[in-house]
Parts: sequence; structure tokens; C-alpha cells
Amino acid sequence: MNNIRNFCIIAHIDHGKSTLADRLLEVTRTVIGKEMQEQVLDNMDLERERGITIKSHAIQMNYRLGGQDYILNLIDTPGHVDFSYEVSRAIAACEGALLVVDATQGIQAQTISNLYQAMDHDLIIIPILNKMDLPAAMPDEVTEQIIDLVGCKKEDIIEASGKVGTGIELILERIIEKVPPPKGDPKAPLQALIFDSLYNPYRGVLAYFKIVNGEIRKGDHVKFFNTGREYEADEVGVLRLGLYPRDVLSTGDVGYIISGIKTSTEVKVGDTITHVDRPCDAAISGFEIVKPMVFAGLYPIDTDDYEDFRDALEKLVLNDASLTYEPESSAALGFGFRCGFLGLLHMEIVQERLDREFDMNVISTIPNVFYHVFDRKGEQIDVYNPSGLPDPTEIDRIEEPYIHAQIISMPEYIGAIMKLCLEKRGELKSQVYLTTDRVELSFEMPLAEIVFDFYDKLKSISRGYASFDYHQTGFKAAKLVRLDILLNGDVVDALSTLIHHENAYRFGRRMCEKLRELIPRQQFDIAIQASIGAKIIARETIKAFRKDVTAKCYGGDITRKRKLLEKQKKGKKKMKQIGNVEVPQTAFLAVLKLD
Repeated sequence: MNNIRNFCIIAHIDHGKSTLADRLLEVTRTVIGKEMQEQVLDNMDLERERGITIKSHAIQMNYRLGGQDYILNLIDTPGHVDFSYEVSRAIAACEGALLVVDATQGIQAQTISNLYQAMDHDLIIIPILNKMDLPAAMPDEVTEQIIDLVGCKKEDIIEASGKVGTGIELILERIIEKVPPPKGDPKAPLQALIFDSLYNPYRGVLAYFKIVNGEIRKGDHVKFFNTGREYEADEVGVLRLGLYPRDVLSTGDVGYIISGIKTSTEVKVGDTITHVDRPCDAAISGFEIVKPMVFAGLYPIDTDDYEDFRDALEKLVLNDASLTYEPESSAALGFGFRCGFLGLLHMEIVQERLDREFDMNVISTIPNVFYHVFDRKGEQIDVYNPSGLPDPTEIDRIEEPYIHAQIISMPEYIGAIMKLCLEKRGELKSQVYLTTDRVELSFEMPLAEIVFDFYDKLKSISRGYASFDYHQTGFKAAKLVRLDILLNGDVVDALSTLIHHENAYRFGRRMCEKLRELIPRQQFDIAIQASIGAKIIARETIKAFRKDVTAKCYGGDITRKRKLLEKQKKGKKKMKQIGNVEVPQTAFLAVLKLD
């Protein structure tokens, strides 16, 4: 046990975590020859295409130092704010963390956020200055930033380059020296924390765990503490680039268990594995339940695929514990699920994974956050969907979630960032200069305002330099109205949204204009209206295709032409009564990207 080290890598997005992990695997000869490729731990096509880490990946390495063999368990984590839950789970399974900072960009918002999480769990922090081979590197300035943040000495910071491979041996030595071995009693009853899981169509559910106390052997009779279900441990082993079976795993080991579990709902991330005949007294605590920030309805394009869609979501939740879902139905889209996400990128990734991994083509409704609605009797109702809003006459007040936003940028972009945040109903709380060319702005703002396009706009006005992080602070009363979109007088419930009354007219106007471009023309006029209650605030009309019925009249009395036009008018009127308007999927997606 004294020769085991469990550590994770934390950093802001695009600071070189995955490249550094590649070099660590190369130096320890965990991955050799043809297996070696860039981003070796990012095994999802999506991760490679976008160059981001979506899932945290666990892998075991062996390293020899001073005549001793050491086992190093590495968990590579994502850097984007939408996948912070993956980071929190990795931190719960480790004793140390490599804090990677890009020498060309310096400390960024997500770096600070992840660092505080690691410090709360009393992890040993090893600061690393990455990308030192680049001409744009600013080692002196960034070293000062790290010293201010972590409170370490200058000689504690390792200068490295994941691309070239400098400093990798020193990092491995520092991990063995500084990171303590896992604490625990190998003789105590088994306690193992499940920190991730995966569905395999041939072998059922694979649960990844870290043993806190005791040991587990192949063939043991085990149970999951919170669900109370009992299983045989058909196979236990360690995670290298593949699955490597072992006969026994002891305290401090990170590994996997296969026990023939076929239903995905039986495995919960954060659950504890113990023995049936000698159970532990309590489950491992300190594993927080994730709170989704953004909600949207997901519906299969073909309503016959509903059951397959449910199975796909169940299997996806195993591998992405931050996704929540519950059934709902819509008049426009049929049966589907109301899903909770951590952010818009998370929502986009989930849709993409459903399409690639499960061949599920889905439509999403407008994303929104959840609100507390208080009626005249003082009772609170949680509203996750605009269609669930009570009658306006019964509502006393609506409270919306607020966040504390932290933006780190260069001083020359302060004006544009402040303008953007104030437009989004933000309130400036503090402005602190971290160094002469880095400033931290803190805002309090409604979560609903950052759901749409805030992150994209922030990146474009700061030319990609601003970094952004946020956490929820509570709820505040706001004057919100429900905006409905009507097509020929019928409400399209999938396009309804709750919005601040000051923005309602502008948003309704833009929605109508956008839909006019996207909905195909019919044989009859289509009226697109935006309404608040019974009041219409915007309207656009898609003109009908018109057949020239008077073409065969050449000369003669005007009444002949009029007769033909009247006949056509009656036909159009009849068609309007029986014709219905289909909203294409492109329209739903385009509404999300209103600029």
C-alpha cells in the first residue's frame, strides 16, 4: 500500500492536460509502439475532433524509483466548466493533484475553481508550468501568479512541456515524494467508492471504484450499500489501456468490477461496495449529488423510437452521472424526456453522443433554467418547463436562480465585458488586478441570461482571452413572463419560454423573423405570432404559394377572372382549416442560436 499513489490532473481547458498525460504514459512505458497516439486517453471520437476532454479517464502506471516499484493511478479530468462534476468525482478518489498552468496564458478561472475543490479535499498540490517550449511563454509572470494562488515556493513549481517531454521525470519523482499513499485498513470490512461506470453490451455494467478499506477478490459475494442489491464479483481488475483482470485488489487500489449487472439503474455513482457476509457500518460520505443548471426537452424524431430512446438515456446516464431525465409529453413533439444538463456544451455533447453511440436522432426544445413560483397562498412550486407555469392570476411572484460569475481577462477588454454583463442584467461585485495585465471581475447575474450565447459572446469580444467560471448563489424575485409562439393560432409548446419582461418584445420579434425564414411555404398563409397571455406582441406572415388560375383567361369579361379567383379563395380557406404546419428540426436548433 505504501507504494501506491493516486493523483489527478486539473487545469483550465486547453492548458495541455491530455498531452502531459500522454508523456507520463510514454515515460512509464504504459503505452508503447503503435498504441501511442495524441490524446491517448481521450478515446471518444468527439473528444479528438473538438480537442477537449469530456470524460475523466483512469489508468494505472508502473514506475521504478530508487530501487522501489511504485503503482501510480492517474485520473485525467476535463477542463471545461460544463464538466466540473467529472473533476469533483476524480478529486474524491485521489490524494494528490497536478495543477497544470499554461505558461503562455497564465491562471484562468477554471484553474482557480478546480484548485479550491482540490484544497477542500486536502489534496497535495504539485504546480506545473506547462508549454515552456513555446516562444510566447511568460515563466516569470505566471510563476508569480501560481505563488500568489497556491502559496508555494518558486522551486516547488516544475517547468515542463507536454509536447517536447521536458520535466516529465521530475514530475513522476515529485508525485512519489509529495503525494501520500492512500490511508485505510486492509483488514477492515470492504469499503469501495464507485466513481464511474460504463455499459458493455456483452458483459453488462462495469463499475469503476477506489478501495478505501479492506480488499476484494474474484468470486466474492458483494453488495451495493445504497441500493442493497447483491452480486457475485465475476471479475475484478485494474484499468490500464484496457481491462486487466486480477485475483485480488486491496486498500488504495483503483479498479473495476464486472458482476453481470444488466439494468443500468442498479449502479449509482457515489455508492459503496461492501461484502455481504462482513458488511461495513456506513457508506462512504462526501460525494455530492449533482444539480443540473439547464433544462431542455429531448424528443425522438420518430415517435416509435421512444422505448429505444429511454434505453439509450439509461445507458448514457451510467457513463455521465451529471445528466438527469424524467418523462414528459408535448402536443407538438409527442413523448420525450425533460433532461437536466450542467450547461449548453454539455447539452450539445449529450445530443451528439446519443446520435453517434446509440443512433438516436433527437429534437431539443429551447433550454431553460428552473424557477420557484409562489402562488397567492404562499405555496412554492418548482417549474422546470414553461408549460408547467400556473395561471398568471394565481401567481404572487416568480424567483429565478442567480449565479456568482468570475471572469479573468486582460485590462483592455474590461469595457466590452462589463457592457455584455450589464446587458445580461449582471451587477458588478468586485474588480481585482491579479497582475498588471490580468484582471478578475466578479458579477452577480441571473443564470437564465448565460444559458444561451453568453460564453460565445464573451470569447469573441475578448478574442478568446477571457476565462469564465460560475457557481449558483440562490434565488431572487424577478418580473418574468411566459412568451408563447403561435402558428395559425395554435401554440407550439416546444417553443414557449420564460423570459424577463424587458427582453420579451425583442426576443419575440426575433423568433418570429427567424421562423419565417425557416418554415417552408404552404398552399395557404401561415401566421407566426409571439404572445404574452392574450396579448400579441409580434407577427410575421409566410405568404402562400399562388397558382395563376387566371392564366387560361385571355380576354372576355372581368367577371370570368373574378369567378376563378373567388373559387381559389374558397379552396385556400378550406385548406387552412385542415392543413397543419410542421416546424422543421432546423427551426428548433436555429432558435437556440439567435444572434
